[in-house]
Amino acid sequence: MNLDQLRTYCLTMPGATEGIKWEDHICFMVGEKIFCITGASGGANLKVTPEDYEMLTEREGIIPAPYMAHNKWVLVQRPNALRPAEWEHYIRQSYELIFQKLPAKVRREIMG
Repeated sequence: MNLDQLRTYCLTMPGATEGIKWEDHICFMVGEKIFCITGASGGANLKVTPEDYEMLTEREGIIPAPYMAHNKWVLVQRPNALRPAEWEHYIRQSYELIFQKLPAKVRREIMG
């Protein structure tokens, strides 16, 4: 998945917004909370379940995300480390994991 495809998919999520953080990181957020971080390198940081964290970090091209691994974030270093359907699954999962931690009022506002 390239940057344009990733951007397009992330922004299909309800309430998703895009912003720049830390000078050059493209962040996709819901309720002001980040669910995906990417940049020009083509890799992406995603939050995953504890089970997926263990399985994904055993795959070549996917490592524990620097500074965020303790919260079960992975860094997909290369776009081809995941198949297109896997990209969509893990982006959606990351979004859902972050969305579910938002205050109920914020979740209701996002869902309309």
